[in-house]
Amino acid sequence: MNERQRVLLERLAAGEESGAWVPGEWRSAYALRDRGLVTVRKSGGDVHVEVTEAGRSYLQHGRHPDDPSFDDDGVQESAGPSASAKGGTRRVVARRKRSPTPYSERPVARARRVKAQELVDRLIAQGRVRLADLDGDEVVEWRRVVDYAKRQGLEPQGRRIEKVRFGTRGLELFLAEGPHPNARSLRPKAGASVVPVPARLGSLHPAVAALRDDDRQLVMPSELRRRSLLMLQALAAEAVRRGYEVRPSRSYYSRREGGVDVVVEGFARTVTLRQEFPQSTNPERSARLVVELDHGRSDRPGRWRDRKTRVLEDALGLILGEIQERVLEDAQRRKIEERAKTERAVRWRAAVEEAKERAVHDQLAEVLREEAERWREAAALDEYCTALERRLGELGGAMDESALVSARRWLEWAYGYARAIDPLTRLPGMPNTREPTPEELEPHLKGWSPYRPERGDGR
Repeated sequence: MNERQRVLLERLAAGEESGAWVPGEWRSAYALRDRGLVTVRKSGGDVHVEVTEAGRSYLQHGRHPDDPSFDDDGVQESAGPSASAKGGTRRVVARRKRSPTPYSERPVARARRVKAQELVDRLIAQGRVRLADLDGDEVVEWRRVVDYAKRQGLEPQGRRIEKVRFGTRGLELFLAEGPHPNARSLRPKAGASVVPVPARLGSLHPAVAALRDDDRQLVMPSELRRRSLLMLQALAAEAVRRGYEVRPSRSYYSRREGGVDVVVEGFARTVTLRQEFPQSTNPERSARLVVELDHGRSDRPGRWRDRKTRVLEDALGLILGEIQERVLEDAQRRKIEERAKTERAVRWRAAVEEAKERAVHDQLAEVLREEAERWREAAALDEYCTALERRLGELGGAMDESALVSARRWLEWAYGYARAIDPLTRLPGMPNTREPTPEELEPHLKGWSPYRPERGDGR
């Protein structure tokens, strides 16, 4: 849990309502929900967020109840001065009441432990796991399973579980190398300035210079505007030093914002800076700034604020590091999407080939039905001609000569016609087939489009 989420959990436990939250605080609330620390319920147009038993336990003991190091006996020792008969000090041991059933042994936790271990086993064996067509509750449950695996140390040594979106309602889980970029071991030391910030607005990067000269953006007090431009210049200079491209940004939601686009390996990420509390009359609050990264399709944290214990200047290195991590995430997602696109194209081509075979089969079946119909008609006509010939023989000389001649001519023509339409008069060969039309393919494609590698349901 990061500091922003911990503070929000404390505020909720103190009874704060969610009515005036900004989008970033809702992201933190959903992250707490995925860890089982709060519940988020929607009723009509209202949303109610409540701290769970696990959340209150976290605030009380400083760790999640699922943490394997959680001491269920609840023994806490603290050394401190205490009057004794001999005037010395003694050790004070405080015990909290043992819970009848440890949280980690309750049915939900046990079931989650089993799912987490099964997931890790699948990831080790398969490399990645795709979960498609999930509803909202299933997505939340799988995020909790992943979080449980992380807290319990179930991830393989030197690797971590990462998750990205898959399709419109799915997750793809895979094992990535190394620790998470937000791990404590990778955080800079307090007070350390990873990226040097210039003292004056000179030799600005063109993107920063354009922002400086644009009075329609970064609308804020002049001192804060100058500080914002200095930080953006520091970011731009360090980004260029690392081989990235920096260009002007146009992705603004209001005149109070300003920023630049940092382009890494073809992926652009917008860094936006604004005043956090522009309407506040408190000088300390009104002087605070916020830096945000556009989230795009990522659910990674993307907001940094001035605080009493740190200033934004100390976070510039983290921001550039986060940009790099998002680029890696985007590249990974692009590979996944390209692989899925390739696999979809392969399945589509196979479906089309199978549909063509079936459509050609339909063409041959139609020819066969036509031949059988002509054969039946020819057989019926031949039977008729035989009967006509027999009748002529029976009548003999009783007929008028001209009528007899006419009837025999008709019989001769009828015999010829019957032989002409009879497909067995000559040995039939394999019929020629043609390329099936899209309309002929469609009934055999099992939902695939006959025109392109996509399904009728958009998948």
